[in-house]
Amino acid sequence: MLFQRKRNRIVLTAILTLSLSVSFVIKPQSGLAADAPAQAQTQVSATNEPKLEAKSAFLMEANTGQVLYAFNENEALPPASMAKMMTEYLVLEAIKNKRLGWDDMVDTSQYAADVIGSGGLLAKGEKLTVEQMFSAMSIYSANDASVALAERLGGGSEEAFAKMMNDEAKKLGLSDQAHFISATGLTRADLGKYAPKEIEGETLLTAKDAALLAYNLIKDHKEILEYTKTPSKKLREKDKTPMINWNWMIEGNSSNINFKKYAYPGLDGLKTGHTNEAGYCFTATAERNGMRLISVVMGTATEPKRFEETKKILDYGFNNFEMKQVLTAKSEIDSLKAVNIKKGVSTQVPVVTQTGITVVAKKGSQDQPQITAAPLDASKLIAPIAKGQTLGTVKVTYMGKEQTTNLIAAEDVEKGSWIRLFFRAIKDFFVDTISGAKKG
Repeated sequence: MLFQRKRNRIVLTAILTLSLSVSFVIKPQSGLAADAPAQAQTQVSATNEPKLEAKSAFLMEANTGQVLYAFNENEALPPASMAKMMTEYLVLEAIKNKRLGWDDMVDTSQYAADVIGSGGLLAKGEKLTVEQMFSAMSIYSANDASVALAERLGGGSEEAFAKMMNDEAKKLGLSDQAHFISATGLTRADLGKYAPKEIEGETLLTAKDAALLAYNLIKDHKEILEYTKTPSKKLREKDKTPMINWNWMIEGNSSNINFKKYAYPGLDGLKTGHTNEAGYCFTATAERNGMRLISVVMGTATEPKRFEETKKILDYGFNNFEMKQVLTAKSEIDSLKAVNIKKGVSTQVPVVTQTGITVVAKKGSQDQPQITAAPLDASKLIAPIAKGQTLGTVKVTYMGKEQTTNLIAAEDVEKGSWIRLFFRAIKDFFVDTISGAKKG
């Protein structure tokens, strides 16, 4: 009872004090506005775009997904062995998910031994490890190894594997035109009696699809580059000659008398392709000064031409664009340095960026990115707050591309005691009342 009477006196004193302070005015805190919109750059091209001798082409930056160049990029064309990028992706996914191991043995079926085109290294019944088969597929573009791996993952059926390829294409966001009928990219005529029965049509990809597939392959399984940058490798230790990489442009060829004129600094992948229907195709990737580019050329007339055109488009990217850091990790945003919270010892908590944001900018451009920040819904901003807890988001828009990162609490905020919250409620009540009276 004594404690109750004391608490009542405290509350009454507080009410009287606030009631008598009619001249005491507190300005309600204004809302935290986002940064004023900056001019957004939507045109990705520069004035010196290359003129390419190809049916289609595409260029993007791999870290941001920014498109730097596009030509006829939405026309579906036969990709030939560039389709193997999907086979590589699914094999690497299976390894990551423990459904397959690098040392697991893979059998060579009659079909794998018979398949035409690049490869021709495996005999029916021969068993090699997943790693050996993957090397043959990624370095030598081996059709036999590709079929063997596809049959292993498809329960003995390449057609079942091709259905997995089409399902994955949808998951990765490839266009509705993207279509696979085999693990190799060979045409139905090339497959002959081994052509699929339930899957119709031919393997098709747009240049944009090929780039997006390469983007996901590198993003999710960067180890692929350890294979694709290898100039040559023996399939078996006993082999007298090694498999030679069909990609003449890899940087490792800079000392190769046959390919050094094509070797490109920083280039470490990714996949060539050729059939009579497709012409010569190439999906390339190269990294310089922290900027990784992915390029695609489809339908060139000759084998050297696919590398010459790739050099043009990569030179265009590296010569005209650069990476520009807009935000660093753990930095303040001027428009939202703190977030209002409820039921805390403090009414606000300072926030900082969780990660940095980097954009692709034209060299010499004065265009500024647009930065906007917003707190989470008020229902999620209730103490206690832990340092590092997500309390908002910040969005950077530049050249039509949006990137986001979280805003996180820079410090802990404990939940306030009942007496602190009680007095705060009384104070807020009178502030609102006085403010309303003045406005009236």
